[in-house]
Amino acid sequence: MSPVSKRNGKGIFSGVIIGALGGLIGLGGAEFRLPVLIGGFKIPTLEAVIFNKAMSLAVVAVALFFRTKSISPEQLMAHFDIVINLLAGSLTGAWWAAGRAIRMSRVWLDRIILTLLVVLSFVMLSEAWMPLHSISGGLFQPGLATIIAGVISGFFIGIVAALLGVAGGELLIPAIVILFGADIKLAGSLSLMISLPTMIVGFSRYTNADAFQILRKEKSLFMWMVTGSVTGAAIGGLLLGLFPVKVLMTLLGGILLISAIKTFRHTRKNAFSREGSE
Repeated sequence: MSPVSKRNGKGIFSGVIIGALGGLIGLGGAEFRLPVLIGGFKIPTLEAVIFNKAMSLAVVAVALFFRTKSISPEQLMAHFDIVINLLAGSLTGAWWAAGRAIRMSRVWLDRIILTLLVVLSFVMLSEAWMPLHSISGGLFQPGLATIIAGVISGFFIGIVAALLGVAGGELLIPAIVILFGADIKLAGSLSLMISLPTMIVGFSRYTNADAFQILRKEKSLFMWMVTGSVTGAAIGGLLLGLFPVKVLMTLLGGILLISAIKTFRHTRKNAFSREGSE
């Protein structure tokens, strides 16, 4: 088997596993995919973010299509004000963060991204032991305070989505439930409606970077990994509910934390050589 075939095989296998893990908890798995791209496939950080962003776009588009089968478009449109509120912040945050990432030192980009991965792992662990299902009602009474909180939350979520190449569901869903008191199933669908345009804005910003060429260079790996991710997400979705959510979230939060630390160690080995070249 040629090195390219092995790499493609590794891509579809990792895509299936990551997609299934994400599907089990209702996420796309992009937060798990980024450490694999950096540490496993040795793709430079900015290129890995762009690669991950393109994959997330494909996975979210498919997920949003299938979500309309479980929640009607009419129900989603009835809560479109929530989408607009968070988008007002997330689009700005994604555009700003992607622009900064292009110009940022690779060493600092590594540090920021891996710090965010560690933070996300703790978010997952906290959600495992403080389930959103128990939350009823929004944090504020509907009004100006909720709108301002939504814009600010959206801005920071847009930053995280742009810097990690993720859809941001792991942050959007809690924000929608806590701020607006939405049902968690509805929040999952609304988060996809916010994620898609937010990712498109960040993705369009990255087209100005030389690192964007990674999609042409790794076209074969991209196709195989997308296929694996979509397949895995479908498998995970079918298995949803067969395993205790608390155990799964704890396990996956731990996996993300460990993988982030391992990736950080990998990038530290090249830190001084990178600083010398920049």
